[in-house]
Amino acid sequence: IGVVSQNIDSPTNPVRFRAGSSDQKVIDQAAKNSVTVAQATNLADETAVNLTGTIIRHIQEDHFELKDETGSIHVEVDDKLASINQLKAGTKVKVYGEVDTHREKATDIEVYKIEILK
Repeated sequence: IGVVSQNIDSPTNPVRFRAGSSDQKVIDQAAKNSVTVAQATNLADETAVNLTGTIIRHIQEDHFELKDETGSIHVEVDDKLASINQLKAGTKVKVYGEVDTHREKATDIEVYKIEILK
């Protein structure tokens, strides 16, 4: 389990974990579309978004539950972006990714970039 890159400019800057360059277009689009959890659950599949909230639990493998003031949503965070140890309950994060709707389970977010906020 590793991190592709980790940039720490100063103690006041967030730790940033970046996906591969092929995902940069989604990340750029997501950066322009800040939404709440409640809003994300009503968006179309593959809508690029960013959300800020707190990890409240590790569900399984690369799935976590993220909560903000409007509700909670599952997020899928590849271990190349951040490890399970970095995403403990209570960790505040900003995620950039795409809404992923499903026929038989709740909407979640496929994460392309994650910032661990201090």
